[in-house]
Amino acid sequence: MATVSSTDSPGPTADGTMHIGELAERAGMSLRTIRHYDEVGLLVPSGRTTGGFRVYTAQDLERLLVIRRMKPLGFTLDEMAELLRVVDALADATPDDQTALAARLDASLDDARARHAKLVERAGMAEEFIGTLSSLRASLP
Repeated sequence: MATVSSTDSPGPTADGTMHIGELAERAGMSLRTIRHYDEVGLLVPSGRTTGGFRVYTAQDLERLLVIRRMKPLGFTLDEMAELLRVVDALADATPDDQTALAARLDASLDDARARHAKLVERAGMAEEFIGTLSSLRASLP
């Protein structure tokens, strides 16, 4: 992890990186959640300033957005970590390793599709319920 000495304050950085507040704003997430993801190892900052502030890159933001997209599908932190390990390993994998990693990625893709289908089904049930309530309300004075 690099130490960035361009600034010791939590404001914008001159080198294109961002501090946690900007990362949170860009991702639409809370500082607390991002700090938690750091604590559990899902999203480790790319560096720290000499003052100890976390510094993130555009690549870190992309990783956080992937994590954010997994959350509504009900992936646990352990499942998220495993999938991110697969994604990280793909970058440096040998052709033999790529085959095994691709199989794990395919399994995650199938799992995500199944979870999405359940969400769509639940959303349909919610729409039916709203329709029922709307009909009841329309029948009242």
